[in-house]
Amino acid sequence: MNTIDLIIFLAFTAGVVIFGCSFYRKNNRSEDFTHAGRSLPGWVVGMSIFATYVSSISYIGYPGKAFASDWNAFVFSLSIPVASFFAARYFVPFYRKNGSVSAYTFLEEKFGRWARIYASACYLLTQIARMGSILYLLAVPMYILMGWNIYMVIIATSIGIIIYSMLGGLKAVIWADAIQGMILIGGAVLCLCVLLFSMPDGPSQAIDLAIHSPQGNKFSLGELSSDLTTSTFWVCLIYGIFINLQNYGIDQNYVQRYHAAKSDRDARFSALFGGYLYIPVSAIFFLIGSALYSYYTTNPDLLPAEIAAKPDYVFPYFIVHSLPVGLRGLLIASIFAAGMSTVSTSVSSAATIILTDYYKPLAKHSGDRQHVRVYQLSSVVVGLLGCVIAIAMLSVDSIIDAWWKLSSIFSGGMLGLFLLGYMGRRVRRPHAMAGVIVGVLVIGWISLAEPLKLPGPHLHEYLAIVLGTAAIFLTGFLLATVLKKI
Repeated sequence: MNTIDLIIFLAFTAGVVIFGCSFYRKNNRSEDFTHAGRSLPGWVVGMSIFATYVSSISYIGYPGKAFASDWNAFVFSLSIPVASFFAARYFVPFYRKNGSVSAYTFLEEKFGRWARIYASACYLLTQIARMGSILYLLAVPMYILMGWNIYMVIIATSIGIIIYSMLGGLKAVIWADAIQGMILIGGAVLCLCVLLFSMPDGPSQAIDLAIHSPQGNKFSLGELSSDLTTSTFWVCLIYGIFINLQNYGIDQNYVQRYHAAKSDRDARFSALFGGYLYIPVSAIFFLIGSALYSYYTTNPDLLPAEIAAKPDYVFPYFIVHSLPVGLRGLLIASIFAAGMSTVSTSVSSAATIILTDYYKPLAKHSGDRQHVRVYQLSSVVVGLLGCVIAIAMLSVDSIIDAWWKLSSIFSGGMLGLFLLGYMGRRVRRPHAMAGVIVGVLVIGWISLAEPLKLPGPHLHEYLAIVLGTAAIFLTGFLLATVLKKI
């Protein structure tokens, strides 16, 4: 790496950590750590929601996916407006009125303590898997760029994120997210321009080669068939709608941000702004992947076979070997911005859940000082677990596929439980428990059918959250309806 690139990257990374830690002096209560004192403007919270979406999974995984195949995964982005609308119209007012910073307090009030524990445990598993995926993708560019030990990069990055998340709390996380979000957008746009205008015949050649690829149209959104065993357009769309409704409706990352906004109007604006901004930016990442395909098609000698075989490595390799000095450092900083914003969000929200859903109910007479200490200790533990998962991720071929499958499984259909409580007035504890049992069995069947060679149809793993959620909701709702009549 050129000295200028290294200075840009190190200055940015150190600046984010120092900036985050500077909020420690402003945090006097546990509420400052968990919901930022409900004092932040809507645009800042919205940029934080956007930055949470645009992790290094998007920054590296999406170009890798588009380079290797097509735009099928972009269908996920197209489902976000549905979730954003429901969030602004229903979820934000609901949580702001409820008052609890935990997304799962409502479930305990409706169905009992078990429901809150079930949902929060699913959430913690999902966030740890997400942190691991993102930390892995943060380390890849530095491994390719500098030849640094990838294990040490993961560990060092984890420590930096843990420190400012632990000391700065949610306010530091949200403000850092907003700044990082602007940087990552600028970096992606600049990189796309360089790629398109590096083609011998200009941008039109990049588009033409991608459309007429021997593998098929690289801009395809997937097959429109009704096949549920492969990643068709409809499978991705349904998966996206369910996972984004879950994100906006019961994900602690988002619920905490609804509470951080200074007014109901700001909270609603943040939900819409963060979601809609993600659509064009994610399209830029996919376009980068398609342009990378065209660029290396016209310059086949520039891409080693071992890099081409690992699609997630192609974009970092281009950054290292084809970008001019200065821009290279900015792009690496942008990738770190994308990853650090999402990991810090997961650390903060997971620590909040451990404090509010596990510690406080067991230590009802504890004081605010103890709450701050538990929050900080939880931040460290969760961050270290994410580091362990990141190291385990080194053996996967496509991080997008691995993360989507894990999130579909670990979410446990908790959206179905939330919808039961939100919409089913007649649903009681036994009905909900039966629904969860059926939902977990459905998720287990879909997830294990292929690896264990179980009989019956082997549905795509993305459908685990879809059918698990439907099984929980329909079982609970039907039992409540039928038993009411009996």
